[in-house]
Order: sequence, then structure tokens, then C-alpha cells
Amino acid sequence: MRMTDLIAKKRDGQVLSTEEIQFMIRDYTAGIIPDYQMSAMCMAILLRGMDDREVLDLTMAMAHSGDMLDLSPIHGIKVDKHSTGGVGDKTSLVLCPMVAACGLKVAKMSGRGLGHTGGTIDKLESFSGFSTALTEEQFFENVNRHGIAIMGQTANLVPADKKLYTLRDVTGTVPSIPLIVSSIMSKKLSSGADVIVLDVKCGDGSFMKTEADAEELARNLTRIGRLAGKKCAAIITDMDQPLGYAVGNALEVKEAIAVLKGEEEGDLLQLCLALGSCMLTEAGFAATTEEAEQLLREAVRSGKALDKLAEMVAAQGGDSAAVYQPELLPQAPVVCEALSERAGTVSRIHAEAVGLVSMKLGGGRATKEDVIDPRVGVILHKKLGDAVREGESLASIHAADEASARDAVQMLRECYELSDKAVSRPPLVRKIIRG
Repeated sequence: MRMTDLIAKKRDGQVLSTEEIQFMIRDYTAGIIPDYQMSAMCMAILLRGMDDREVLDLTMAMAHSGDMLDLSPIHGIKVDKHSTGGVGDKTSLVLCPMVAACGLKVAKMSGRGLGHTGGTIDKLESFSGFSTALTEEQFFENVNRHGIAIMGQTANLVPADKKLYTLRDVTGTVPSIPLIVSSIMSKKLSSGADVIVLDVKCGDGSFMKTEADAEELARNLTRIGRLAGKKCAAIITDMDQPLGYAVGNALEVKEAIAVLKGEEEGDLLQLCLALGSCMLTEAGFAATTEEAEQLLREAVRSGKALDKLAEMVAAQGGDSAAVYQPELLPQAPVVCEALSERAGTVSRIHAEAVGLVSMKLGGGRATKEDVIDPRVGVILHKKLGDAVREGESLASIHAADEASARDAVQMLRECYELSDKAVSRPPLVRKIIRG
């Protein structure tokens, strides 16, 4: 079997066999097939596409290119979620404790952030001492005992995807739906959960800019998940503005705690209820979305969801006192306001630009080597459709020093567009897809 023949075959619109796809991924991961040949294949896939069987074969070959996590030592139904990434997306910090409090087992592997979107691990490390460097045995024990654990991705998890992801980024092949689906689902399938719920973002602050593109991706993801034998659902959600009000690691943790305390009823809670309802119904823990939402709200009202977060933090070496006293979390030494220079109604918030403000303050990474400052970020005071008076604060800037705060104020003002007319706020949940 020769890679040049497979490239030509896909270039001409033909279907690759299971054996050909397995050969391609195995030898590319081993370094036998060079980057320039795989680049050509990625471009051929982008232009010619793949059918469902090809995408499933590609996904499974990538999943089996490294470690496969066997969750059988964990008792009960294991659930996982994946977000395609967005600004202010601290969903896992709220959702995972909520569903764990309802009796599902949350055995989640997460990553760090790169660019304008933050990573779950970076946020959790705002708790002093918190560690995601768990052994498999510790991971299983924590989930069995507490119903929840979040660990860092193992070094040998889906090595084929690590190589392909880097290659796609520099060869103009990132937008290929088969390559996106196999990248996401190979990681989810290798993580071993029984139920997978996907949060597919669309809008300015996400990779998929239109609802149509997001729906195409969501339908492909759920179809491949179910073909692989998993219960799978996807929710298409708006990312034309940041999720919630906080952008920045410790600030987002504080907002998540406020939601778990029942102090906030905004879009963050709404999203977690929608995702959690999919998890509970797919797992058979609730017969209807309404019943599932009632169970999740009761987990918050009773304080059980907040206690689950504290249990997880303590079990992974963190200071759980900060769950009940968020003022113990890292705090920026400089806080200033970005004041509006005119009156009007918020007609647009450039979500990606808000994420970049937080990143430049030190809340995100431009390169993998950058060190995160958990204290810094932005707290928005105005969202789409809100009225603004001249001189009123659009957002609070939390910074490490006065100079970076001043720069961030001007950048933040430019993230907002105001209108003299009334503006309606778009729906957060656009569509739910259940395979």
C-alpha cells in the first residue's frame, strides 16, 4: 500500500477503505508517512469530503493511535461534554457538579487554553493547590467516591490528532468537516464515556461563524458518535457575545460559584440546564427535558451541586474553602472601569476581541509556554440589548498593573458597538440535535 495511491484516490473523489485509512493513520503517527504527503491528503479530504463510514473509520483509527481510557472500573453511567470553544465558557465548572449531584458519573479529561478561549484546567488551577495530574487509579477512585473528577489529558491520548491538528493549522485545511469531526470525536471516544453531549458554538467568538455551519458540524458529530455506539446529543449555542459576564480564570470561577449558589439566573445557568438535561435524558435518569431540568434546579437549590464542586476541589488537592468563600480566590491588584463615551443600546459585542483583551492582560496564552495570571480579566456590565448611558461602565478591567489596565480600557471600548435603536438579544440555545 502506498500513500501516493491513496492521495490520488481521494483526489479523484473515490472512497478510501477501512484498511487504507488505518494504514494511513498508523504510519503517519509512526513518522513513516511524511507531513507533505499527509498535507496533500488533508487538502483532498477538504475538497472531496468523506462519507459516514470513512469518517467513522478515520475517527476510530485516530482514537486507537494511542491510549484508550477504560472506564469500566467506574460504577454507573459515565458522561462527558465537549465545547467547540468560546469566550467566557466556564460551563464545565457549573455543569459537571450539577449532573454529578443528580447521580451521573463525570469522568472528564480537559485541556489548557490557547489563544482567546480559556481552558478548564487553567480555571480550576485558580484554587490554590488544585491538581489535574491524576493517575488513572486516582481518577477512577475519585469518580467512584465523589461522582466527579477532572484530569489533564494524558500525553499519549490520540497522538494522531496532535500531529494532524498542527498540520491542518498551517495548510489551510482546518475547515474540513470530516477532519474536525474525527479530531473532536476521537478524543471523546478515547476518553471512554457512555454519554457524550456536545456544545457547538456559532457566532463571532467561535470557530463556526454561522448557524448553518454549526448545524452541519453538530449533525456530523452526533451521527458519528452514535455510529460508534455512544449516546450522543449536540446543542447549537450562540457565541455572538461572551457567555456570562466574566472572562478570565479566577473571575470565571467566581461566576460559576455564584450560579451554583443560586445567585445568578442568566445565560450561563440556561446553557448548563440545557446541556445537563440532554445528559440526564440520554442516560435514562429523566424521561423528559422538563423532569431533567427540575432535577438540576433542585441540585442547585439544595446546595448539593456546590458541595460537589467543593468535594472535587478538595479531592484533587485544592483549597475547597474558596468554593464557599470566593474572596479567597486570586484577586487582581488593579481594577478600573471602561466607561462608555456615548449613550445608546448595545448592538454588538465582538466576543473574540473581548477574549483577546483578557489574553493580553495575562489571562490567556499566545504560545503554549506563556504563564497564566489567574487574577486578571474582564467583567462585563452590559450585554446585547442593554441600554447604556454616557459615562456608564461597560466593563470592569482586572489587571496586574496600571499600564496594562489603561491599554485594556481602550481595547474594551472598541469591542462594543452601540445603536440609537432598540436591539433584541439573540436566543442562547439555537437548536438541539439528538442524532
